[in-house]
Order: sequence, then C-alpha cells, then structure tokens
Amino acid sequence: MKVMLINGSSNSNGCTFRALKEIETVLNKEKIETEVIQLGSGAVKDCIGCRACVQNDNKCIFNDDTVNEIIEKAKTSDGFVFGSPVYYAHPSGRLLSVLDRVFYAGSKFFAYKPGAAVVSARRAGTTAAVDVINKYFTINNMPVVSSQYWNMVHGSKQDDVEKDLEGLQIMRTIGKNMAWLLNALKSEHPEPEIKIMTNFIR
Repeated sequence: MKVMLINGSSNSNGCTFRALKEIETVLNKEKIETEVIQLGSGAVKDCIGCRACVQNDNKCIFNDDTVNEIIEKAKTSDGFVFGSPVYYAHPSGRLLSVLDRVFYAGSKFFAYKPGAAVVSARRAGTTAAVDVINKYFTINNMPVVSSQYWNMVHGSKQDDVEKDLEGLQIMRTIGKNMAWLLNALKSEHPEPEIKIMTNFIR
C-alpha cells in the first residue's frame, strides 16, 4: 500500500512539511510506503474548465509537470494527505489550483481512497482551511481521515511546531487512522451510479 503526501506550501521544509513528516513516520512504521511531493514555489496555472482533459486521457492540457505527475501517481496510490499553510483562512492558492485540476481531470483515480487534510497556521483560520480541502474528498466518494481533534499544527516556523505536542500527536493519530482505514477498505467499493448533473431546477 502507498500513500501520497502533498506539501502545498512554497516552503519545502517549513511547518506544513513537519506535520506531513510526522504522519509519514507513522505510516512507514505501519509498513505503508509513502511519497512526499513538494509543490514548490513556481507558478501554477488555474483550472479554466475547458474540459480538454476529458478527451486527453484524464491529463490536464496545461502540461506542467506537477499536476499530471500527481494524476499519474494517484493511479497507484491508495491514500492521500494534502497539507497546506493557512493564508487568509484558506489553503494556499497553489494547492487549490492543483486540487482543482487534479480532481477535475483525474477524479476517478482518487475515488474510494481515503484522504486527509492537514494545515498549519501561526494562529487562526485553520478549521476553515481544513473544510475547503475536505470538500474535494466529499464530492469524490473519498473516506475522510480524521483524528482526535482538528487536523492542524501551529507555529510560524518548524521549531514552533516541535513545541506543539498536541498538534504532533494529532498528526500521528492521522497516520494511525489512515493505516487502519487502508486495511479496512481492502474489500471492493460499491459500484457507483452514472453521475446525474442537474444544472438548473425548473
């Protein structure tokens, strides 16, 4: 089994990364393979709703490496953790652009696989940011991985997160719950109905 962890921060070694590493350590102890993907600091295009991915073998027409790499790796991943710093009470714009595109183009590769949202903040805006990420899971038949409290750590630098003992414990619990869910979900998922899209109500 394999879990993909995506760091939506432009800081590849900051607070969000520290939270993800705590989860990764637990998953590895549970004999689950992991891969951390750094979104980095480069520009990421937004989804423009062109639907070209439908005719493009579930690949985004904007051929930057990150989005199509994630879609390709999602095919062989069994679970996902999306991490982000909190910017103005929401996840990073970089992560949101990536999520819009990977879920629009490659949603079938994420369906029925557990997902966890993890955020880091100096102080507040965390629950709103977690809620935004969770919505990608709940519109795509993905079990949401929870913990014993909100999925967040606090601090403005890694040293601060090291002092957030409760936050680090929450991350470890996410890792344990992810491992438990992956083992529990080995049975076949229910066959989905053909999607009905009501664009307007008469």
